[in-house]
Amino acid sequence: MRLHMHAADVRSLVNRYFLELGADAVEVADVQENIRIDRGRCVARCYRVAEMFAMWLIDVGVLQFYDADGEMLHTVNLFTELQPQRAAA
Repeated sequence: MRLHMHAADVRSLVNRYFLELGADAVEVADVQENIRIDRGRCVARCYRVAEMFAMWLIDVGVLQFYDADGEMLHTVNLFTELQPQRAAA
């Protein structure tokens, strides 16, 4: 069974983790989001604040956070992170 992740749920997680990683709340309120399309399919979403960015690799269900130098700060497995939310719904 494949878990369907909603972009709004992932965006909420991105905002929460940006704040936990030290981003300013004003910057997090204005996150820039880009979508990567490959052969007509959305394969990734990238979220950016001033000094950090995050990438959601949709097919593998991973959300990765990086600093401005490209150093990985944190990784989230969305299949396990969002599972309790889906089960409770």
